[in-house]
Amino acid sequence: MVTFDEAAAMLDEIADELPEAFYKDLNGGVYLLPEIKKNSKSRKRQPLYILGEYISRYDLGNFINLYYGSFMEVYPNTPERELRQSLKRVLIHELTHHLEFLAGERGLEIKDEAEMERYWRS
Repeated sequence: MVTFDEAAAMLDEIADELPEAFYKDLNGGVYLLPEIKKNSKSRKRQPLYILGEYISRYDLGNFINLYYGSFMEVYPNTPERELRQSLKRVLIHELTHHLEFLAGERGLEIKDEAEMERYWRS
């Protein structure tokens, strides 16, 4: 199992590999938090874990949280290479939310809402 510290180091490396322009006005940064986070509307028999989220708040700024505990729930005993790919995918997803927010777009947000609708129908 990849430890929290190992995952944090991976996330730092991934973040450094991405173009600097992706981080424009992301004044709160990117964080890996240790907790497990479930969607508040998650079903008990089919839990919905939040791997990452983009947050834009007037008082705190724009930032991204990724949840190590959620990754460990969704990808238990995942080899390091695969976990790295998952971290990168989620970081890029959240950065896309950030860039769309800056541009006044909602395309990915609408796509995420459609995926939630499919979750509820299943």
